[in-house]
Amino acid sequence: QVQVVESGGGLVQPGGSLRLSCAASGSIFVLIAVSWYRQAPGKQRELVASITSDGITNYADSVKGRFTLSRDNAKNTVYLQVNSLKPEDTAVYYCNARILDAYHRDKNTWGQGTQVTVSS
Repeated sequence: QVQVVESGGGLVQPGGSLRLSCAASGSIFVLIAVSWYRQAPGKQRELVASITSDGITNYADSVKGRFTLSRDNAKNTVYLQVNSLKPEDTAVYYCNARILDAYHRDKNTWGQGTQVTVSS
């Protein structure tokens, strides 16, 4: 079994910052890639950013220059630094981890989400 837990969300003022964490644990042989999605009320879930095992990153145009991914491979944890937050960044942020488990099975696991609210 693989578990994914997000943390770090909260209420911030416009222009503020947060660091979101996505920690994967359990039967993990390789953490292949981690993707962050977000879903605002009444909207579809959208891909925000992703990072591969060798550190290749991709960002949605709406967050480029403001959001930054990093990873700690020893801890199977990925961090999403979110800066210059705008009210339109308000959403539940979800982490998806693609892993090879101990039996080398390719799996995708979602976390429960962490709320980010940007408001004055």
